[in-house]
Amino acid sequence: MLKNRQELAALRDSCQKSASLQKKQIKVCAGTGCIATGSLEVLERLKAIMKEKNIDCTVELDAAAHSKDGVALKECGCHGYCEMGTLVRVEPQGYLYVRVKPEDCEEIIEETIVKGGHVERLAYKYEGKSIQMQSDIPFYKKQMRVVLEHCGHIDANSIHEYLSVGGYAAFEKALFDMEKDVVVEQLTEANLRGRGGGGFPLGRKWTQVRRQKAEQKYVVCNGDEGDPGAFMDRSIMEGDPHLVLEGMMIAGLVCGANVGYIYVRAEYPIAVNRLRNAIAQAEEFGLLGDNILGTGFSFRIKINRGAGAFVCGEGSALTASIEGKRGMPRTKPPRTVEQGLFGKPTVMNNVETFANVPMIINKGVQWFKSIGTEGSPGTKAFALTGNITNTGLIEVPMGTTLREIIFDIGGGMMDGAKFKAVQIGGPSGGCLTEEHLDLPLDFDSLTNAGAMIGSGGLVVMDNNTCMVGIARFFMNFTQFESCGKCVPCREGTKRMLEILDRIVSGEGQLEDIDMLLELSDTIASTSLCGLGKTATFPVVSTLKSFRDEYVQHIVERRCGTASCEKLKRIVIDEALCKGCTKCVKVCPVDAISGKVKEPFTIDQSTCVKCGVCIDSCPFKAIKEE
Repeated sequence: MLKNRQELAALRDSCQKSASLQKKQIKVCAGTGCIATGSLEVLERLKAIMKEKNIDCTVELDAAAHSKDGVALKECGCHGYCEMGTLVRVEPQGYLYVRVKPEDCEEIIEETIVKGGHVERLAYKYEGKSIQMQSDIPFYKKQMRVVLEHCGHIDANSIHEYLSVGGYAAFEKALFDMEKDVVVEQLTEANLRGRGGGGFPLGRKWTQVRRQKAEQKYVVCNGDEGDPGAFMDRSIMEGDPHLVLEGMMIAGLVCGANVGYIYVRAEYPIAVNRLRNAIAQAEEFGLLGDNILGTGFSFRIKINRGAGAFVCGEGSALTASIEGKRGMPRTKPPRTVEQGLFGKPTVMNNVETFANVPMIINKGVQWFKSIGTEGSPGTKAFALTGNITNTGLIEVPMGTTLREIIFDIGGGMMDGAKFKAVQIGGPSGGCLTEEHLDLPLDFDSLTNAGAMIGSGGLVVMDNNTCMVGIARFFMNFTQFESCGKCVPCREGTKRMLEILDRIVSGEGQLEDIDMLLELSDTIASTSLCGLGKTATFPVVSTLKSFRDEYVQHIVERRCGTASCEKLKRIVIDEALCKGCTKCVKVCPVDAISGKVKEPFTIDQSTCVKCGVCIDSCPFKAIKEE
């Protein structure tokens, strides 16, 4: 139990000294993605091999030990390059080994740890060449990891590791060296905007809560992150949980709150376990609890697991869920800063936003404003998924263009396909197309383009993607996730989904397009919360950029990408067909006709699209379209 500032500083210095002497390190990615590929088995195998070889293996930083000469084996957070998991980084060389399996571990120990060499076959390959250093891999080159700086580099389960990289120094500074008003003023001047979607200035929100005259206030961290394909907050909670706690502690200190809640979706068990571990460690060291470091300030943090409802990402629905009620938004005002959790003033930000706070306090306002754009300073983490070569977690300065993210970091489209669109901001966002590739990704530019950053999901699509189907997918998601409280969202999204279902089934009418736009306008302008107000964005944006695809589905009863099952057609290429009759013999409904040694045809009204004719054709003349 740390009793004062001096003891905290002494412990931090001791941790930093111990960490500096850990020259040889093996850092195994233990984020959710790599765990799914077997990283924990790799971790245990490395540990076992070093024991067999009598190599001194340290699995936890010992703050009191300053003379270790073995190998530090660390269970780290997400390295980001999920496509290449399991990832293993070796220090001091900076080697990154990709797609590591348990059977590779002995070679890593023998060649790299014992002999100091490199295992060439486990290196990342780019354009036929092996790249040894992580920093030289194109996926990492244009990134700027600020919030994710320590993810993948420190043991995610150790408070000693966090202290060794300067952990809790910002909280210490705010607690002992700064007036509370000055802390809020600096965050306001830094113009840190909420990373959860709307981009609301953090300083303004904290100022409003600080001004409230109430004996009880709360701090709430929104870790719900319900967007399909988004996993930024999850990775921060898994890889650097103490950073999130520190940001919340600073919020509690300056806003007058003594209790904080982290609302984490139930689908994030690893994040929950590491947060619980971090909270227990902070309590053990006296950084959470009563009379912290002898100052009289008390603060406790609790974890609340959500049930997977997308609507609980909305502030008032989230607080209702913590209170044990059904997660449903309420009418505003009053807003959360006035009457939030249990009817008390509440600071609510998402994980990434809280994670930025300690760094601004430590490194200063000008440092933060030197990154990104004037209106959107700092960095943003994105989850890069879809039809793209490199998928994973990235962090770039605000204002980085889509072209840089998709083609430089993401490596472009898979299998030589052509870029078509990217869905940004999840179900609440919109589609951006080729004309937007040089658009800087910041809050204001995206708003002007009819999209939004949202929590940071980027789903990249190529020319084989049906945009009507994409619109239907997101509408199906938001309709299913609607809490049902307000009529526009509950009924309007249902009607829109019915129309989209008809269109992708070949039963749409041209007037359906006008009806979709009319319903979109009504739902967006009259829904109660953000889910309903933005639910129609994917439909509106795809209609704006890909209206011809809607018309093709309706008029031609055809899907140009052959993605819509009910609109698929099986056709015979006359130039390739030799009239061999093999397709005729296997067709179960006699839909194929013609003369021997002449091109055959398929009766579309009879064809059941079973595909057996495609498999039977020796000349590859039959295909789906």
